Amino acid sequence: MIGSRIKKLRKRKGYSITELARLSDVSKSYLSQIERDLQTNPSLQFLMKVSGTLECKIDYLLGISDKGKVGNHVLDEEWTNMLLMAIKEGMSKEDFEEYRRYNKFKKQEIR
Repeated sequence: MIGSRIKKLRKRKGYSITELARLSDVSKSYLSQIERDLQTNPSLQFLMKVSGTLECKIDYLLGISDKGKVGNHVLDEEWTNMLLMAIKEGMSKEDFEEYRRYNKFKKQEIR
């Protein structure tokens, strides 16, 4: 459980096990054992190091919360609901990207 969350976030960031271990200052072999669920009870120190590098909360890694971080921002319930509503109303990824570019253009135009 913890291992699969770490692995998912690591891959999302584009890190190899070697890179994550180096950036987090943890043992590569221990990290590998955690990801493969051979070790299932990592120390708080290990979790603090890895969660800092992966920019997520420890409670997410522990499965207490499903809310991770997106960059420096928490994807809270309000954001989640707005995105789900947009998808339900038929907004595609391409539509969203077009809107994002338009919004950026309008902000630059105001300056």
